[in-house]
Amino acid sequence: MTQTSSQPALTATRNTVLDLLKRGGPQSAADLADTLGLTPMAVRLHLYELAEEGLVEETAKPKGRGRPTKIWSLTSAAARIFPDAHQGLALEMIGSIREMFGEEGLARVIDRHSDTQLTAYKEALGPLADTAARVKRLAELRSAEGYMAAAAEDGEDWLLIENHCPICSAATACQRLCANELDVFQQALGPDTEVTREDHLLAGARRCVYRIRQRA
Repeated sequence: MTQTSSQPALTATRNTVLDLLKRGGPQSAADLADTLGLTPMAVRLHLYELAEEGLVEETAKPKGRGRPTKIWSLTSAAARIFPDAHQGLALEMIGSIREMFGEEGLARVIDRHSDTQLTAYKEALGPLADTAARVKRLAELRSAEGYMAAAAEDGEDWLLIENHCPICSAATACQRLCANELDVFQQALGPDTEVTREDHLLAGARRCVYRIRQRA
């Protein structure tokens, strides 16, 4: 995460709380406290401050006969804490290319970008023999690009989880970026895998999730 001069000053702990909510989704103060090694009350104080700034909000989750559990989640305003890399420049370039060369020209530019991306991923994943190693390496590469990515086992499958999209504005303006991304992952991970997108940030999910199955 980065900050600009227009953003409120955030302590390291508050930054970590926001990061945990971004990566892990809605959680209780007790869950956050366990992860941070703090008391629930200490975490609540940070959450209350973040709520005053409009960055988090709470909802009540019923639990049997007891008092409802307060669950904390990020608000849409928290998006400013997680950068959308070079969004102004990207949007301007997409608009200019579309105006000068039309949708077909823009598609060629996006496809060229995807080809370059695929070449880099194949070079990094090529030496790795098994699917697990390839998915983990791809998650590392995507994290380095700002996607806050992680690899997780799910039964016999693997999940590539991207908790942030640093090009969200550009992808919204040109959805071919997302369409090509699925194909890039499929080719980079190899013909012995099948890649499907299960959650999509642009479709309203809080993150993008890709399932990687080993082909029979």
